[in-house]
Amino acid sequence: MKVALAINLITAGLLLLSFFKSSRKTLIALKMSLQKGANLMPWMIGIIVLIGMMLSFVPEQTVERYLGGEMTLIQVGGAALLGTITMIPSLIAVPLAGSLIEAGASYTTIAAFLTTLIMVGFVTLPLEIKELGIKITFWRNLLAFIFAIIIAGMIGVLM
Repeated sequence: MKVALAINLITAGLLLLSFFKSSRKTLIALKMSLQKGANLMPWMIGIIVLIGMMLSFVPEQTVERYLGGEMTLIQVGGAALLGTITMIPSLIAVPLAGSLIEAGASYTTIAAFLTTLIMVGFVTLPLEIKELGIKITFWRNLLAFIFAIIIAGMIGVLM
């Protein structure tokens, strides 16, 4: 709660600074952002409904059993592999991750899922190989996977 308040206060302060620097540009930017937000609203509502439906079919005990509780290397590795082979837009993955954490998943497991989802491109391998070559694609994805696991471990230690 304190972090959210701090972020909102910093944002409000920067918005005021921007307004004093150039009120015309700030108002144009605010108008654009409100229009984009209004365009995204149906998608966001749909995502929230979809996540709610998905989580209503999966009991919290199941989420905690496979993604939380006594976090094991198998859980983290499984979440990382799932993130590697899954193609989910971040707009859906981040709220889903938050809901899974609320249902009992561990931060480390969800961090492994999200970081591999974003950093490792299993689904896009053919295009990446075509554009970058097999050697660069292999090393980029391998290193991204390794760093995603390291990031997940760091999240686990910090959280």
